[in-house]
Amino acid sequence: MRSLFFVFSALAVIGLAYWAYYENYRTQAAISHAERLEDQISTARQRLRVLNAEWAYLNRPSRLRELADLNFDRLRLMPLDAQQFGRIDDVDYPPEEDLRMDLSGLVAVTNQSSEEAAE
Repeated sequence: MRSLFFVFSALAVIGLAYWAYYENYRTQAAISHAERLEDQISTARQRLRVLNAEWAYLNRPSRLRELADLNFDRLRLMPLDAQQFGRIDDVDYPPEEDLRMDLSGLVAVTNQSSEEAAE
């Protein structure tokens, strides 16, 4: 009986050791995958910072003014002026609708029975 117990105990230890190593390798694979994702995220953030800097550099008002002057013959871009904007009175809003409800055909509801209401 003891030898059977020792065999089952040894098999259980071997099974648990296999499970522990299997979980360890899965955990290490998940950690390395997470590290690769973090590297990709940091690379994407750095690229975004570079793109934002390039966007700010390309949209400098002095540069845009020079481009507008160089391409005036083709584009006919003029500087914005206060007279180019309209007034709020010039906006044509749709007419307001009458949203009142007709309540004349409603039925009164009470918690009294018809006999009590008749009295």
